Amino acid sequence: MNVTKPRVIQDFYKLPENLQEQVKLVYPEGFSEYLIDFYNAKGELISALRFETDEKLYLLRMTRVYAKQIIEDDSDYNALGILRDDIREEYEERHGDEEYLLENENYSREEY
Repeated sequence: MNVTKPRVIQDFYKLPENLQEQVKLVYPEGFSEYLIDFYNAKGELISALRFETDEKLYLLRMTRVYAKQIIEDDSDYNALGILRDDIREEYEERHGDEEYLLENENYSREEY
């Protein structure tokens, strides 16, 4: 993917619904294990979930505790914190033509 894309630091719930759905497809087993740490312009250590579209690289601000809470509170995920099959199928049908999702999935599977 293009590394010169604008980077957007944003909260997960401030994303449009279609992008939230796409993030869930990329991270069907939750977010907490995929958070990265970086320093913002003020020198503060921030945790975020990486998600890239054709136009932007999103860094979705969240702590590990908050990442787990999002999944616990979201009815799209089952009691084990895994995206429900029916929801996954619905989102794949809706967003399956987005090529950048495959590249995000490859990133989410990388070892750190």
